[in-house]
Amino acid sequence: MTSTTSGRTSPQIQHVVWIFMENHGYDDIIGSSQAPYVNTLASTYGLATNYFAIAHPSLPNYIAATSGDTQGISDDGDPSSHPLNVPSIFSQLPNGRSRSLQEGMPSNCAGSDAGEYAVRHNPEAYYTNLGSDCSNFDVPFEAMPDLSAAFTFVTPNLIDDMHDGSISSGDNFLKSYVPSLMATPQYQAGTTVIFITWDEDSGPCPGCTNRVPLIVISPHTNHVQDGTAYSHYSLLRSTEELLGLPLLGNAASANSMVGKFGF
Repeated sequence: MTSTTSGRTSPQIQHVVWIFMENHGYDDIIGSSQAPYVNTLASTYGLATNYFAIAHPSLPNYIAATSGDTQGISDDGDPSSHPLNVPSIFSQLPNGRSRSLQEGMPSNCAGSDAGEYAVRHNPEAYYTNLGSDCSNFDVPFEAMPDLSAAFTFVTPNLIDDMHDGSISSGDNFLKSYVPSLMATPQYQAGTTVIFITWDEDSGPCPGCTNRVPLIVISPHTNHVQDGTAYSHYSLLRSTEELLGLPLLGNAASANSMVGKFGF
């Protein structure tokens, strides 16, 4: 795995949050009467209108977004099937500088499905080179989100991420959860950006393009729509640039969102 020094940082942004939703394309969500809160966020803050997932099914997208490559994965196998000893954003931010918040996970860094928790939506559990970081910082949801880490990966459960639940159920989850993120000291200090995206569209299918929504929420982002071609690799690149990290894999050649959404 090659890396390229990003050479860019944003003094405004010190904390980056990703929320990954599931299995809906851009046209399923944007403009949908079932997602009024998501559409309010998109119009109030920022929306990337030409953003694409990488692959099908779910897992390759989560691995691509966090490591800059699918690492050859083309299925949804659990961590025992795909142990990854490769650099990732988690290894770039060790010792609690990165954190995963997993709704419904029965114990820290759980490596198998349980109830509405799906391990394939928890990429940190796949990387074998993190030492004790996964067991210490890949944790179930708590009452109030902890955004003290530089990078926080948020996975709702299978109902709330729209995989098994409806678009409305996911919209209601975000309506209750995003305000709690915005109430944190980190967001209130003006140093946090929240990215909400979907891992993939409902394909593969005829006519499906894997175009998905990407919503950008920050105190510096106001009524922005950007039609630049972006992907999950762009999300990784932008995060690495914001946090002053080297660019991993395909992030180095992806378009950056830095400078497009007010930060």
